[in-house]
Amino acid sequence: MENERIPESLRLRIEQILKEIDEDEDEESSDCDDQLGSASGQFTYDLSLAASHTYLGEVEETHNSLALLEGGAVLTLPLFYLEGVVLFPEATLPLRALIPNFKAAVERALGQVDAPCTIGVVRVQRDFQNRRLRFATTGTTAEIKQYRQLEDGSVNVVTRGQQRFRLRRRWTDAEGALCGEVQIIQEDSPLRTPWEAVGKLAPLRNLRTGNILHVRPLTGSQSNPNSYEDGNESDAISEGTFERELSSAERRLPQSALCTCYGSDAIDGTTSNDNEKFGPDLECQSGRCWLHNDMKLMHAENSKRNKDAGPRVGKTAFPDVQPCNRVGQEKYPIGHLRNVPRAFWPSWVYRMYDSYSLAQRAADRWKHVVRAPSMDGFVMKPKLLSFHIASKIPVSESTRQELLEIDGISYRLRREIELLESFDQIRCKICQTLLAKRNDMLVMSAEGPLGLYVNSYGFVYEVLTLRKTKGVAISGFPRREFSWFPGYVWQVTQCNTCGNSMGWFFTATKKEMKPFTFWGIMNSQILDDSS
Repeated sequence: MENERIPESLRLRIEQILKEIDEDEDEESSDCDDQLGSASGQFTYDLSLAASHTYLGEVEETHNSLALLEGGAVLTLPLFYLEGVVLFPEATLPLRALIPNFKAAVERALGQVDAPCTIGVVRVQRDFQNRRLRFATTGTTAEIKQYRQLEDGSVNVVTRGQQRFRLRRRWTDAEGALCGEVQIIQEDSPLRTPWEAVGKLAPLRNLRTGNILHVRPLTGSQSNPNSYEDGNESDAISEGTFERELSSAERRLPQSALCTCYGSDAIDGTTSNDNEKFGPDLECQSGRCWLHNDMKLMHAENSKRNKDAGPRVGKTAFPDVQPCNRVGQEKYPIGHLRNVPRAFWPSWVYRMYDSYSLAQRAADRWKHVVRAPSMDGFVMKPKLLSFHIASKIPVSESTRQELLEIDGISYRLRREIELLESFDQIRCKICQTLLAKRNDMLVMSAEGPLGLYVNSYGFVYEVLTLRKTKGVAISGFPRREFSWFPGYVWQVTQCNTCGNSMGWFFTATKKEMKPFTFWGIMNSQILDDSS
């Protein structure tokens, strides 16, 4: 995509026409600023065209179905190193191999036995001071789904991200293909809020041998799978599926977070009389039981108060208690202690790291910020949701690399929620000029407002599509060939302030096409203000 200069008078005339078109579109849709697509009946473009990368021409299916490799597996893969691009699992990556080492990498991938049709994709940065490329240590395997070799020797492929890996070492083989020894990253399982933190109250009869809290099934509103609001003490885990899906490790909290210092015979599960007392076995051997210590403090405070006003621990009031005759031991009414919370921390603390609760929050926030495509179908698949949002969220490439390197699902979702909440403006990376706002985003592909595209020279770009921009100038004549959006011609653009190359301007070839114009901004040229 070359920068061809056009006469100043012609450029001004084009900008005036575009301004008039923009004003006409504003009149047709008064709420256009709040929509990513367009109002009903205003959008006629087929979003599947850009997502299928038809500009690559006819490609053949490889009919390869590669099973996911086990975490920790070490293998050798041909590598594609891309500047300004971060690939995530489940994301589509088009490639056009023109240079010999990339073509050799594709040929090696198609012929290898241990991981057929698989390449490794890593992001690189140019170190201008040392004149070298800096390779990221975390990348993603990509499976070649479609393939075509052209008459000029170039190769067009469409790949799909599979699994994250750590790059251990790299080298160039005899054919010139860049290869690397990679280790597949073991993905963690989605975290759930433990049962001990779900209910508001927990009877002490649930204590059992081994100092592990026995979980009682939730009923009523506590098992409501849609209860994600902060004010609701229940968690979004259905009673029917929770017990079946939990592993033995997930059923336990760290013992430091639970009151686990009771003996196995501390409390009789059949006790129901409020006047019954604790027996001697309830004595905390370590002296660190928070219930035991709180009861002792409560008794000391109670001796100083009026007998009609019981002392309070949190929100629970207790009547007067009488000490036991035995030295070093005290007896307290058991009935009121049945209402002690199960876990040391409140329920909302655990929900901060509950993958399913975070997935719902992330999907809701995505719907508010980006609107399309909807993420609701991935709420019960937090890992896939975290990858989908990471591959589509309009943030800088360095922030996207940060998301790729986060191992925990809950931590990745929390970071994505933070980014969605803070994202509002799009600025030039060089001069920080305001280019557009969040409401200017436009979905022109089924992949979302941000997608990966390759040009005729083999360069891959992450492109953010916008309905309108500010301070971006058009340069060059309209071109139809190799258009990423069939039915549109394109022109290169640059920042008016600093002259930095920003991306492309697309114009429909038919007047009835909606939207008639839109902008594509390279994500690598957007200021990183997410920190």
